Amino acid sequence: MTIAFTFPGQGSQSVGMGKALAEADDAARRVFEEVDDALGEKLSTIIFEGPEADLTLTANTQPALMAVSIAALRTLEVRGVRVADAAFVAGHSLGEYSALVAAGSLGLADAARLLRLRGEAMQKAVPAGEGAMAALLGLDLDAARAVAAEAAEGEICTTANDNAPGQVVISGHRAAIERAVAISRAHGARRAVLLPVSAPFHCPLMAPAAAVMAEALAKVEVRAPAVPLVANVTVAPITDPDEIRRRLAEQVTGTVRWRESVAWLAEHGVDVFVEIGAGSVLSGLAKRIAKDAATANVGTPDEAAALAARLGR
Repeated sequence: MTIAFTFPGQGSQSVGMGKALAEADDAARRVFEEVDDALGEKLSTIIFEGPEADLTLTANTQPALMAVSIAALRTLEVRGVRVADAAFVAGHSLGEYSALVAAGSLGLADAARLLRLRGEAMQKAVPAGEGAMAALLGLDLDAARAVAAEAAEGEICTTANDNAPGQVVISGHRAAIERAVAISRAHGARRAVLLPVSAPFHCPLMAPAAAVMAEALAKVEVRAPAVPLVANVTVAPITDPDEIRRRLAEQVTGTVRWRESVAWLAEHGVDVFVEIGAGSVLSGLAKRIAKDAATANVGTPDEAAALAARLGR
C-alpha cells in the first residue's frame, strides 16, 4: 500500500466543517486556537457557526480550509497515523499550503497569515466584475485550450484548473469567458457553467497577487518537507525550500494541473489517495483519474478512526 495525502482547495468549505474534530480532540482544537491567534480574530467562530457569506469570503475561506485540514491531520496523529505514512503530499491550489504544513515545511501560524494575505491579494488583483471563471464539462485539456484561444480576442482567457478528464476550468476577462461559454458546445462541450467566484483565479490577471506572495514567502521560514510535495504547476515532487517558495508564487497565476498530478502519483506507485480536510471533492476526482486506486476521506473523528483501523493502528 502506497499512500498520498491530498488536501482540498476552495469550493470544499461548508459552515460547521471541523467542529466535530475540535470537540473530539484537544490536538485538533489547538489548531483552530493557533490559527485564531495568528490572524488576531476568531476565524473558528465563522468556520463552525457562519454566516456562510463570511466563510465564503476568499480571505476567510483559504485559511479556514487549511485549519480544518491540519485539525484532521492532528486527529489522525492522535490515532497513530503520521505524515510519514504517506509517500507524497499534494494539495489543490491553496491545499498546497495545507500539504506543506502537514509535511513540516511551513509553520501553521505562518500558513494562516500567508493564506489570509493570498486571499486578500487575489481579491484585489482584479476590479470586481472584470474577471470570471467557467467550468467546461466534457472537454479535454487541449479542446479547452482551443476554446480559450478562440474566445480570447486579445483578452485573457486561459485554462485555470485541469481537474479531471472532461472537467477543465477557464479563467480571465469576463467578456472572454462569456464568449468561451457561448462557443464551447461547438467544440464538443457537454455543458459550460460560469462559476460563482469573486475573482479570476489562476490566470495572468493574478500577477499582482503573485508578486505579493513572492515577497511574503521570501520572509517566511520554509523547511524541507518530511515527504515530497507534488507541485500544482510542475507535476513533479519538490523538497527544496527555495523551489517551494517559487512554485507557491507561480501557482497564483499558473494552471492547477490536478489531473496530471494524480496520474503522476498513480504512475509512481500510489494506490491509496487519502483526502484530509473538508469535503470529498478530491476523492471524487481521484476515482475518475486513477480508477484502480482506493480513496479515503478524513474530515471527522470517525473517518480518522476508520483510516487508522484500516492501516492497523
